[in-house]
Amino acid sequence: MKARITAHKSFVIGDIDRRLYGSFIEHIGRAVYGGIYEPSHETADDQGFRADVLELVKKLNVPIVRYPGGNFVSGYNWEDGTGDKARRPRRMDLAWMATETNEVGIDEFQEWARRANTEVMMAVNLGTRGADDARNCVEYCNATSDTYYANMRRANGFEKPFGIKVWCLGNEMDGPWQICQKTAEEYGRLAAEAAKVMKWADPDIELVACGSAHRNMKTFGQWELTVLDHTYEHVDYLSLHQYYDNRDDDTPKFLGRAEEMDEFIKSTAALCDAIKAKKKSQKTLSLSFDEWNVWYHSQEQDKSLEKWTVAPPRNEDIYNFEDALLVGTMLMTLQNNCDRVKMACLAQLVNVLAPIMTENGGKVWAQTIFYPFMYGSAFGSGTTLRAIVESEKYVSSAKREIPYLATSVIYNKEAREIVVYAVNRSLDEAMELDVALEGFEGCRLIEHIELYADDLKAINDKDTARVTPCHVDLRDDGQIILKKHSWNMLRYKIGE
Repeated sequence: MKARITAHKSFVIGDIDRRLYGSFIEHIGRAVYGGIYEPSHETADDQGFRADVLELVKKLNVPIVRYPGGNFVSGYNWEDGTGDKARRPRRMDLAWMATETNEVGIDEFQEWARRANTEVMMAVNLGTRGADDARNCVEYCNATSDTYYANMRRANGFEKPFGIKVWCLGNEMDGPWQICQKTAEEYGRLAAEAAKVMKWADPDIELVACGSAHRNMKTFGQWELTVLDHTYEHVDYLSLHQYYDNRDDDTPKFLGRAEEMDEFIKSTAALCDAIKAKKKSQKTLSLSFDEWNVWYHSQEQDKSLEKWTVAPPRNEDIYNFEDALLVGTMLMTLQNNCDRVKMACLAQLVNVLAPIMTENGGKVWAQTIFYPFMYGSAFGSGTTLRAIVESEKYVSSAKREIPYLATSVIYNKEAREIVVYAVNRSLDEAMELDVALEGFEGCRLIEHIELYADDLKAINDKDTARVTPCHVDLRDDGQIILKKHSWNMLRYKIGE
């Protein structure tokens, strides 16, 4: 099988915002307790954070991490996670039917983020609470004034503000699973008023309004139009969430799901632009795809979890090799829509639907999905070029035409490099790939990284890393071969 990628220096999609490579830590399962935080662990630092986990998080180089939810935030009192730990309340977490000890809150998480070399994307509770608590939280985190919540932060030992610049106005508020679900009209009004007072408290923050919980919601489309009618001039981003699964064990269909993701992004951008036109606005709204991943492996086992325990092993998907292929193509889709998607969060970061897994008191390891994300974050900076792809296609069981080749092409002017990410979706045939990079002087291939496993269901665990990247020897004749069902990164150096 042969395929060709053509990209020209003059034809660009947009510049990549580094926050496209963000992630997510929610108070769910072992994401916090036993994940990033375990004071009794042998690697724990002076704050109780696992140093072995921090090391892997730094390898992923995530620039922003959404916190503290997620469904959890719609019933969360942010003050519970501040001040003296001995006086913090234990609460029933109705989102995940667990007990929240509040041993970790914003006081601790902002410090963890600093140690992880990342920023915080803070979410406020617009479920059980509202605009008043949202603006108070902004004051606590960011204000320099001699006022109640700023002084409360100082009394808790933090003279310097946390400086959190990105804030989510609730989470998935049209979902019937959400604590205090809202209609689009109810949420739109509340989000607009919360946005106003939050920006009055700190004019420099950026705000994310909730889009519909996912594309298959009955509310999708009308929700966006109604919410944005209220919030358009007050917010900076609209959120998208989407997870995919392979419950029916239909791998060709599964590997093509990123095509649906692309349609979802473009549809949501069109809805934003419809409101822009209606309001005669000069502002183009950006998108925040702040939950995306594969999710289905753990759903059956989670049904047997005991209620009201602390940090139960919930949503601990063990990812296989085909999951890594889809995650790789989903990340390419985000890169190829970087003109509108400015932030995104792989959901989540540790233990819960995560690239990083731990055992309590024990080891930490990288799951299969770790590697496409790591290489995307490490080398996917710069400008996405509008690549023309010539590839054979197959028709999936969902009646979609899927190109065997998925790709994104990124030009890093500062590094004088072009990076081509490529997935061969064929389950049977290797692909001979021709890459034409036009408008650049003296491009030469300097590195080919490949992620491949013959067994699509292969996993990594605490003892064995069955799926890891390798360097492919470059051929003298310049020919590029992509193995069947493989993820690849090709790095080109541009001549002086």
